[in-house]
Parts: sequence; C-alpha cells; structure tokens
Amino acid sequence: MKIAIREATQQEDSLIAKHFYHMSKDIGVADDAINPDWLDIIVQFIEQARQDLFYKAFVAEVEGVIVGSTSCQLYTVRGLYPNILKQQFRKTGYIWGVYVEPAYRRQGIAKQLISTTVNYLKEIGCTRVRLDASTMGQPVYESLGFSSGNAMQLDLIDTAFIP
Repeated sequence: MKIAIREATQQEDSLIAKHFYHMSKDIGVADDAINPDWLDIIVQFIEQARQDLFYKAFVAEVEGVIVGSTSCQLYTVRGLYPNILKQQFRKTGYIWGVYVEPAYRRQGIAKQLISTTVNYLKEIGCTRVRLDASTMGQPVYESLGFSSGNAMQLDLIDTAFIP
C-alpha cells in the first residue's frame, strides 16, 4: 500500500472538519455535547487560523482516496500567565485533529502525518510542538519523541469536587 502525504487544499476544509468531528466521536464526546453547526464552526475556525496562525493541514491518500488528516497552527495562549520568555524560546506549534479512517489504522499513516506536520512547524520557526493526545494516539506520539507532559485537568461536569 502506497501512502501519499500532501498539504490539504482549501477546498478540503470540510473534509478536515468532518475528520475532526469523527475524531471527537472516537474519543467519546457525546452527541449532545457537540454543537449542531459544528461543520460551520470548524470551517470558520480554519479560515481564521489560516490568516492569523500559519494554519496548515495535511492529508494522507491511499490510491487517490483521502484516509486521514491532521491540522496545525501556531499555539497562542494569551492571558493565562505572564509571558516572560523571548519569542525564539516560545514559538510553539499546536497539532490538532489527527484522524485516520478506522480501516487504515495501525499502518503508520498517523506517524507519517505527524512527521510531516512537525517538519512544517519546524520550518516556520517553532521551537516546541504541543498536542492533546487521546489514549489511542498517545503511543504513536511517544514513538515519535513526544513526551508525556504534566498537563492535568479536572472535569467539573458530572463530578463532585470535594476538597
């Protein structure tokens, strides 16, 4: 099987959005938690990120059929805490929406998508790459050198928080 990784075109934004939706479903996001106009929301986000955040997407093709995709952009968080680092030490890329069709998983497609994406982020001067890994994706990212981080979260929906 020959896998071709290429930059996604703007005409494929809806497909990228559908992959993001399916990825969300795969990790257990409930139907009632997803906004019914998710497609428009994602496509608008992509359009804005393309203008402001060096957004780029990549797709994996097998025999001319797109079987996976990923997106990336500059990671910009403003206001969570003071940014005291110089730009060259804090230009972070963010990878999101990594998705491979179920019939094509476990064949190295995600690794190829991530490698291509990391190379792009490096080309635009990023010094670090972040992503949020699903349980299924974590071994893939670790095999590419990503470390398990110290990011932690506490879900407050349907959880009794008792200090």
